[in-house]
Amino acid sequence: MAIVYKFGGASVKDAAGVRNLEHIVRLAVNDQSPMTNDHSLMVVVSAMGKTTNALERVLEFIHAGKEEEALNQWVDIIDFHVAIMRELGLQPGSDIRLQGEIPYDPARSYDENYDQIVSLGEIMSTQIIAVYLLKQGLSVEWWNMPKLLRTDDTWREAQVDNAASAAAIRAGWQRSNRPQVVVTQGFIGGTADGRRTTLGREGSDYTAALLGNYLDAESVTIWKDVPGILNADPRLEPDTILIPELRYSDAVELSYSGAQIIHPKTIRPLENKRIPLYVKPFGNPEAGGSCISAAVDHPVEVPVFIWRKNQLLITMRAKDFAFVLEESLSEIFDIIHRHRLRVSLIQSSAVTISVCVDNTRFVPAAIEALKEHFLVSYNDQLSLLTIRGTTPEILDRARAGRTIMLSQTTRRTARLVIKNETN
Repeated sequence: MAIVYKFGGASVKDAAGVRNLEHIVRLAVNDQSPMTNDHSLMVVVSAMGKTTNALERVLEFIHAGKEEEALNQWVDIIDFHVAIMRELGLQPGSDIRLQGEIPYDPARSYDENYDQIVSLGEIMSTQIIAVYLLKQGLSVEWWNMPKLLRTDDTWREAQVDNAASAAAIRAGWQRSNRPQVVVTQGFIGGTADGRRTTLGREGSDYTAALLGNYLDAESVTIWKDVPGILNADPRLEPDTILIPELRYSDAVELSYSGAQIIHPKTIRPLENKRIPLYVKPFGNPEAGGSCISAAVDHPVEVPVFIWRKNQLLITMRAKDFAFVLEESLSEIFDIIHRHRLRVSLIQSSAVTISVCVDNTRFVPAAIEALKEHFLVSYNDQLSLLTIRGTTPEILDRARAGRTIMLSQTTRRTARLVIKNETN
């Protein structure tokens, strides 16, 4: 039976982070309960530090015809990884041979080139970590996830073929020599014809959950730079409270409201197999952190504040002023689905429908499509604040001094679309 650990880019941003990862892995390997001879640790790793952003800039420079800037950015990325390797005592070129050229093909679309280039961050980070763990005396295998996690070719947000992926990963697990540690990539997969794909930003958590599901893992642990799941973002709220345990349903609600601690797609594969998900602090591995499972002894009882930034509010009205909600919803959501918008909130009246969505690169085309059928207006530079466990006093404090564009309240939850302050 597998145990799955996932480490994000902030955890492995430098040599010190890689050494701490090795410390955490060794603690698990040395713990004979539950790590028995029948167990292996599956380690899922993201790109190091801000490598994904840097690789995105490589493509942006190429697309803008700035080849020299693209090459300079690429060299900086390679140098960054080489510096970490040397600090870890690894030899570039002998221990590890990094990608030599930018895998750009002008015959491919921008999004397909994105996946071929940006996916290299995870490839490089896991190669370095696998070799380092091996040199520290651990039994290690490196898995190339694009050959195992089968997806379609929806570039930048590939959809996973669960049947094919589960079969490939289970077969690989059976063929392996059952090492102490398997190191592999989060965030990326591959098409049937061998092209790399990405699962959407923050998709590494999802990869870990899928592996846990396919391998009937004993548990999945996500290592973060926070004590666990908190009732608010510590960067925005000074007095946060650790939530030691949550039900799957609570975690799903929090993630879809915008909580950044867990990727929205992560919970379902684990819930289906009743696999517990732990969120633990990377800097203090002995701490308890938080656990998400089917049943909890102490449900969430503190107010939870979730900010979802970079929102856009789109309001639609029928052109003939005879708005019929039932007839229009299917048309609106067909356009939203086709343009891959992420809806955070919906509100309707007799004559309008408003949706709050993530302000992504897909929004302009979606608005143009909506304008073909409706009168459309929108507001940008917004944030969505969701408060679970709200009270009149808490809601009054949340509204004070802010411009509220739209609000929804129920007995236990309030949602406020707020105009961002410009100063």
